[in-house]
Amino acid sequence: MFWDKASSLYDFFETVYNYKVYKGTGKKVAEFVEAGDTVLECACGTGGITVDVAPKCRRMIASDFSIGMLRKASKKCRRYGNVTFKKADITNLKCKANRFDKAIAGNVIHLLPQPQKAMEELERVVKPGGKIIIPTYINMAKQSNRFVTGIVGKMGANFQNQFDLRSYMEFFRRMGYRDVEYYVVDGRMPCAIAVIQL
Repeated sequence: MFWDKASSLYDFFETVYNYKVYKGTGKKVAEFVEAGDTVLECACGTGGITVDVAPKCRRMIASDFSIGMLRKASKKCRRYGNVTFKKADITNLKCKANRFDKAIAGNVIHLLPQPQKAMEELERVVKPGGKIIIPTYINMAKQSNRFVTGIVGKMGANFQNQFDLRSYMEFFRRMGYRDVEYYVVDGRMPCAIAVIQL
């Protein structure tokens, strides 16, 4: 699997290519998390967001489809006793409805052939009044990023969608979401964060 192989170099690449955004995204996402929250993170990767959210919440389940990514994330977050790591498919979550106060899915929505299915699952597991937080690189904003994305895609990342800020907002509008706030962590490859209020 591409992401298992990529897990050993992922942090290095992100730090060298996009340090400001990679570090800033987790900090921004953590602003929407409260001390009493139970949080689900899907596609946690190597724990770049997890490490900022874990100290803010009561309990967190961080999941990913890649065992290699989960190993890296678990090691990075070992000082936090409130985080459990699990292998999971974002389009078929094995947990009861209305379980979480917040759900986070970072840099995954653009990789999914059926993003609506993932959004339906996130809605199902988040309590009414909770939030779904979707950070995604808006890699179509700059020509240099389109080049990098093209190379990563040829290596096996299999991008289904690519966005600039306008098309990212339209993506959620087309799926019927109206109560959404957008934030941008700016840098070499900016990250747009959609915060959906349920």
